Amino acid sequence: MAEVGRTGISYPGALLPRGFWAAVEVWLERPQVANKRLCGARLEARWSAALPCAEARGPGTSAGSEQKERGPGPGQGSPGGGPGPRSLSGPEQGTACCELEEAQGQCQQEEAQREAASVPLRDSGHPGDAEGREGDFPAADLDSLWEDFSRSLARGNSEMLAFLTCSGAGSQPDAQRELDVVLRTVIPKTSPHCPLTTPRREIVVQDVLNGTVTFLPLEEDDEGNLKVKMSNVYQIQLSHSKEEWFISVLIFCPERWHSDGIVYPKPTWLGEELLAKLAKWSVENKKSDFKSTLSLISIMKYSKAYQELKKKYKEMVKVWPEVTDPEKFVYEDVAIAAYLLILWEEERAERGLTARQSFVDLGCGNGLLVHILSSEGHPGRGIDVRRRKIWDMYGPQTQLEEDAITPNDKTLFPDVDWLIGNHSDELTPWIPVIAARSSYNCRFFVLPCCFFDFVGRYSRRQSKKTQYREYLDFIKEVGFTCGFHVAEDCLRIPSTKRVCLVGKSRTYPSSREASVDEKRTQYIKSRRGCPVSPPGRELSPSPPWVAAGSAGHCDGQQALDARVRCVARAWAAEHGAGPQAEGPWLPGFHPREKAERVRNCAALPRDFIDQVVLQVANLLLGGKQLNTRSSRNGSLKTWNGGESLSLAEVANELDTETLRRLKRECGGLQTLLRNSHQVFQVVNGRVHIRDWREETLWKTKQPEAKQRLLSEACKTRLCWFFMHHPDGCALSTDCCPFAHGPAELRPPRTTPRKKIS
Repeated sequence: MAEVGRTGISYPGALLPRGFWAAVEVWLERPQVANKRLCGARLEARWSAALPCAEARGPGTSAGSEQKERGPGPGQGSPGGGPGPRSLSGPEQGTACCELEEAQGQCQQEEAQREAASVPLRDSGHPGDAEGREGDFPAADLDSLWEDFSRSLARGNSEMLAFLTCSGAGSQPDAQRELDVVLRTVIPKTSPHCPLTTPRREIVVQDVLNGTVTFLPLEEDDEGNLKVKMSNVYQIQLSHSKEEWFISVLIFCPERWHSDGIVYPKPTWLGEELLAKLAKWSVENKKSDFKSTLSLISIMKYSKAYQELKKKYKEMVKVWPEVTDPEKFVYEDVAIAAYLLILWEEERAERGLTARQSFVDLGCGNGLLVHILSSEGHPGRGIDVRRRKIWDMYGPQTQLEEDAITPNDKTLFPDVDWLIGNHSDELTPWIPVIAARSSYNCRFFVLPCCFFDFVGRYSRRQSKKTQYREYLDFIKEVGFTCGFHVAEDCLRIPSTKRVCLVGKSRTYPSSREASVDEKRTQYIKSRRGCPVSPPGRELSPSPPWVAAGSAGHCDGQQALDARVRCVARAWAAEHGAGPQAEGPWLPGFHPREKAERVRNCAALPRDFIDQVVLQVANLLLGGKQLNTRSSRNGSLKTWNGGESLSLAEVANELDTETLRRLKRECGGLQTLLRNSHQVFQVVNGRVHIRDWREETLWKTKQPEAKQRLLSEACKTRLCWFFMHHPDGCALSTDCCPFAHGPAELRPPRTTPRKKIS
């Protein structure tokens, strides 16, 4: 055996060993965050298992067998709970580095530590207590597999026994070992670059007391029986010496290690990349407020669907006519479509349906999600207040409507199975309401982004939560009040707002629709008259059922009903009670304007922009800082690069009318200067003249789509430095992407829009 990597953590504070187990949890449940060639992992079963006594020890010992103090067990490091294991009984452990000998003498404490190790993963139990997903292991096979492995250890595989129990370091030489064991399936990413697509199972053995996690990969023998693949066994180990903690990665049989580059990386990757990730996660002390990605669907099915859709719709990037980033928006909508297709496929299997679900996407934007779902066989349409250029490129099978949605009795969809809200802005809180009132069988999917209440912007009332977490809880509360079991999941999309909420079923029978709808109405009115907390006080936190989903909804419903009745009475006293009038469900709601106002300085008059740019440039060039550098053709050229000024210093030099005009725009002066990126750089609040000799834009390898855009934009605009800088342009004519004079200008190329089949 050999140690392939070891790193010290000199400033962990109170994070270790608790932080170590949080890092192990990430590697167990979400290995794809470290290994980009993996799609994810599924924890299929968990149980406690006993190993035989280490009667016969081989010569092999842990690579870290020098004299050192073993790190305390995970239970000692997290007495108060948290992401790592915690002690479930007995007093709190005051220090993180208790002596191993003291811990070994407390049998009851060891048992509590073993129980604590189950906290980050799943409830412990029999090996067969796996989730009902595809590929689950029969309990009898798990029992037989573990018994055969334990028997092989007892019959003479003393080196593996010593590796598992760290007996070479002198821990518990005679006592029987009882460990926490997890059966994990590792799922490779489906990709042309990764031909391996078969999931691989492995047994993960956690030694709670000694702070080790051993990974035992499984393989089939000639008869189809699973056995441990001894050549690819590795271990993650936490140790403590003096004032420093260490995390190590050890390989049991390095000379026989077989790397496939995907599930089994090279030993150098384990000892460098993985070890660095584990060390970083161990000291971050972050507990995520969100669930693991793709927790509601099959990861394997999603991976396959995503790769197929990505290949099918990748040409969209090349013909994207909008000003938005094509790669981000195309692949984001592809990922959302893949998620919905698998969600709906599994729903059909659960309900015994054959017909594909219908949908309406409210606030569909560019309509690509509607186009993909329709092309994949789901009948549906998209509605948005403003038509997009790309709509003309879709075929007739993609139904997109330009219309404003105002929540009322006329905007219901009784024949639709699902309502979708993908970054639907002011419609987001209304979508569960519209779904609930459309029909008892209507469901919803929302991906919240901007924070809107039923009327206007959402106002925070919980300082202990992030604004994003609080808003998600609010939408969950809306969904539950409307009578849905609301599930939360995290998508794999290139966005910081990637938590979706899904309402698939109701919490009440259809016979109670009238009474539940009355509560919906009261709740919506209570939001309009929602009181503001007095100074120095904060509104009571959301009920526990809001954060926990539909669990415990009875008590949560009573608390919510009381709050709704209280606020509704106050609203009725102020506005007058009576039957709901025809028209909008809540007066004051306004959909977005059809013509979106541009406030990013792009609509300002060209003369005004040029005047500000020239004024700021002259201000910076007044510094007379001359820079002698080699230009692209190798010649030396002295060029005035100007000085650096803060935005505040620049603003002080501008007249009042100019500043007043800029303040009407989003971002003001900073936005105008950033838009003029040919001339300026704005970094950390300071403005610089851009030196194009330092730019690597034209040197570095760009994605194909960006290369095409850069090539088409070359020489289509005049070079500002050639026209205005006292020293001219720092680049020669053949190296500068801008035209040195009108004679070099060429018209911009317009890409013809073509229909997307």
